[in-house]
Amino acid sequence: MLQHEPRQNPASSHPLGHRWQGIDAMTRALGIFTLCALPLSAVAQDDWSQRKCDLYQQAFADAVTAQGAAGLRPEFLNQNAGFIASGCLTQGTVCARTAEEIALANLLTVMTMNEGMASTFVPFACPD
Repeated sequence: MLQHEPRQNPASSHPLGHRWQGIDAMTRALGIFTLCALPLSAVAQDDWSQRKCDLYQQAFADAVTAQGAAGLRPEFLNQNAGFIASGCLTQGTVCARTAEEIALANLLTVMTMNEGMASTFVPFACPD
């Protein structure tokens, strides 16, 4: 007569017991989902970063047209151009000193916030 080995219940052999038998599958699924979602969120973030910069560039042009360039120093205009050329990644590189520059900076802050950006997006800061 052949002797059969007793069948082992796979759940009872799980190190955490039968209540946790699905945890490994869930963990693997979550890991795969995370790995797949991360590149998508990075792309979405890159798209949003580019969109914010495009919006800022348009807002800057519109604001200068509306307010006029009187009182805007060449240094201020060049600093803004540098910020845009960097992909809007160099924060705190534009210093508004004249009354017209401060008014423009305030207007741009409001305009960008109306587009869904944080007030910290704009490049305005002065070292002193």
